[in-house]
Amino acid sequence: MRLGVNIPNFGPGADPGVLRAWAQTSEGLGYDLLMVSDHVAITPDVAAQYPAPFYEPFTTLSWLAGATANVRLGTTVLILPYRHPLLTARMAANLADLSGGRFVLGVGVGWAREEYAALGVPFERRGALTDAHLATIRDAWADEDDYRAGRVPLWIGGGSDAALRRSVRFGDAWHPLRFRLPWVRDALGRLRGLAEAEGRPVPGFAPRIVLRLTDAPPADRLAGEGTLEQIVGDLEELRRLGAEDVVFDPFSGDPEETRRPSAAWRTLAAIADAWKQHSLERGPR
Repeated sequence: MRLGVNIPNFGPGADPGVLRAWAQTSEGLGYDLLMVSDHVAITPDVAAQYPAPFYEPFTTLSWLAGATANVRLGTTVLILPYRHPLLTARMAANLADLSGGRFVLGVGVGWAREEYAALGVPFERRGALTDAHLATIRDAWADEDDYRAGRVPLWIGGGSDAALRRSVRFGDAWHPLRFRLPWVRDALGRLRGLAEAEGRPVPGFAPRIVLRLTDAPPADRLAGEGTLEQIVGDLEELRRLGAEDVVFDPFSGDPEETRRPSAAWRTLAAIADAWKQHSLERGPR
């Protein structure tokens, strides 16, 4: 099971130097995947949670591809209805090609109603638009000579039944975000049931969890939150549930955190060491 990091590409501490440091530090610690988020118009509903500057994901990942060597690069998640699907297909294929096949396209429907309005996209149709865009992207990528994108993994974000069904129909992996373990166990059962009903293979499992190290065990916690032992236990449980990739999200909601990335880097280092030791003790299975 491979570990990744959702780099904060927004907020008062975000600038090219910090983004490069995030990427190179994560890669140096042995993390396999760097992912960034997506917003296009920083409307008030977006700015309340993710203030400017907000670096556009394709541009940012193209730049980070040149600042790293082997780590994979991805979006968690690209809001699919914000861009024409042929443009998304082209940018994803080009980024995969230019990075040596390191790109992962994670997509979702989004939540920011004001941003949808600013972009002239109907918020009420976001689910149907996402499905239509996914079909168009898949069709575009089928033309290997034109797009050269047959190797781009496609992860589908979201926890609703619609998102699970979307993952079965279009995705290489289901990519749920920030959850509790009992919920994800139940959702994986629903995913398998939907795949059986559709007569399709069960997609892979590539969750994004929080990154929050605490001194004492919290009572009611999200996956990735707690003591070092609890976080390693969460990773082991996700491995048993079939996760091939797990992405850590270090942002807890305070934009000022983006000015102090070293705290998250220390936590990532501790988890990387603990998981490596756990894996050695567990041995191949």
